[in-house]
Amino acid sequence: MEEPLTLVIADDHPLFRVGLRELITADPTLKLVGEADNGEAARELIAREKPMMAMLDIAMPKGGGLNLARWIRDHNLDVDVLFLTMYNEEETFNEAMDLGARGYILKDSAVNEVLAAVHTVAEGKFYVSAQVSDHLVSRSSRMQRLLQYAPSLDLLTPSELRVLRLAAEGKTSREIAELLFVSPKTVENHRTNIASKLRLRGTHSLIKFAISHREELARK
Repeated sequence: MEEPLTLVIADDHPLFRVGLRELITADPTLKLVGEADNGEAARELIAREKPMMAMLDIAMPKGGGLNLARWIRDHNLDVDVLFLTMYNEEETFNEAMDLGARGYILKDSAVNEVLAAVHTVAEGKFYVSAQVSDHLVSRSSRMQRLLQYAPSLDLLTPSELRVLRLAAEGKTSREIAELLFVSPKTVENHRTNIASKLRLRGTHSLIKFAISHREELARK
């Protein structure tokens, strides 16, 4: 018989944890090795128990699930992250995916989805609630559009990439110059080179490109 999949739950709502606990303990292929009601306790629990999967609430006291997922990623821990959340916003969803989440479940449907999500993630696949599936499609579309520029992006120098990332944050040339300790003229030269390499035409084309691909550029 295969060893059960070990997991932890981190959520600050006791009744919600009770419901998850009942579902998990009823499945003989799963083993709940601990629960936490805040980010700090969850981090200690994960470090101690080394679970295969962590079910994290995004909004927790003392460091929410996003911070915890970042800690898991930065420490190269072999832990699959499955988010449980009330947040349906695309920006939060994308941040979760950028941090390496394997699953994203809205709490409204968690009771019906959690076991399917856990087993899907355990198989090395992704699982997202149907209500946020449009975010996944949108994210995929942006990545595909960015791929069209990938060869040209590789031509950008590190300085040009930094300018493009800051432009994506809405920074002006003068603000970028102050942040990078260079002259505004140097920033303008970088912007001209970027536009040329990416074959962007028009007065605001670089800004539109940068803002449209802000999240993807942050990972370059």
